[in-house]
Amino acid sequence: MPTPTTPPPRFRDPGHDKHHFARTGEVLVRCPRCDRRARVVTVPREADDAAPAWFGERRLVCRHCGLARRRDERRPVVFRWYGAPEMNEPCFQALLWLQTRTRHGLLWAYDPEHLALLRQYVQATLREHDPWHEPWRKMGLVGRLPAWIKQAKNRDEVLRGLDRLRASLADRDRQP
Repeated sequence: MPTPTTPPPRFRDPGHDKHHFARTGEVLVRCPRCDRRARVVTVPREADDAAPAWFGERRLVCRHCGLARRRDERRPVVFRWYGAPEMNEPCFQALLWLQTRTRHGLLWAYDPEHLALLRQYVQATLREHDPWHEPWRKMGLVGRLPAWIKQAKNRDEVLRGLDRLRASLADRDRQP
């Protein structure tokens, strides 16, 4: 009688654009004042406000030292992608909390949800996505990942880096 085999882990591309995690929810950053974990949060907008999400109000808040800043609407939103020496949050340019070095490059995430998506992608042996002829799929979040993250030969090292990032979330003395 054949033994039941478990199917390989699968990943189905959710189709997020490259700005999805920076634009929605909160971003974990290093506080510019005390170097502990802080958050950049989106302030809820009025229902009739038709301005794009990046033009809404954002705040940097640190519960450790009490730092609270509003985004200056005149400052541009600046994205840096893979290849930068360190990753910054796009509105305040504060260093991301979730970043670590591997021998291949910098591994980073905006928040725990982003980290979970990266982990699901890296550990999957079967990665599914919509056809590449759909123009928005080529330049989505998953499509823009560096090749070294996508390669199976680097899977163990990338997973160890993602585990280090996840452990930094559980660090009780730095938790807000």
